[in-house]
Amino acid sequence: MKNYLFILFVVLAFSCKNNSNTATNDDVLPNPNEKNPSLQGAWELISYFNYRSDGSIDTIKSSNSLKQIKMYSPTKVMWSRLRVSDSLDWFGYGDYTANDSVLTEVLDYGSKAMNNIIKENKEFVFKLILEEDKFSQITLDEMGNPMFAENYKRIE
Repeated sequence: MKNYLFILFVVLAFSCKNNSNTATNDDVLPNPNEKNPSLQGAWELISYFNYRSDGSIDTIKSSNSLKQIKMYSPTKVMWSRLRVSDSLDWFGYGDYTANDSVLTEVLDYGSKAMNNIIKENKEFVFKLILEEDKFSQITLDEMGNPMFAENYKRIE
């Protein structure tokens, strides 16, 4: 009887250990059905959000007189803006990094108006909300509160 109890105990001990390892491995393995969205590609600005201190949000939709396109390669970003009412050219080019929630663009150069901004600050850090076919880059104030956002849809 003691031998049977001992064998039963050993079998239970190994079966518990095997179940534990299996659960841990399943938690670590990636799900092949999950998609990891990427910024790589071409994006069109669809709207701006202006966040007010009272919690309300003003939305400015993009139009034929206000267009902006961003293009991301694996490490580079380039954007251009058309504002019919503005005689200035607007574009920028540089490097970027992105993780789950932060987009950082470090611009090397841009249009004449943008180069004046780059002289003062060439690094732009945004809160990033990225989905498969849309993303938002949100500018935060020094307290971490949203100030404004640019919202894009994928065009390629």
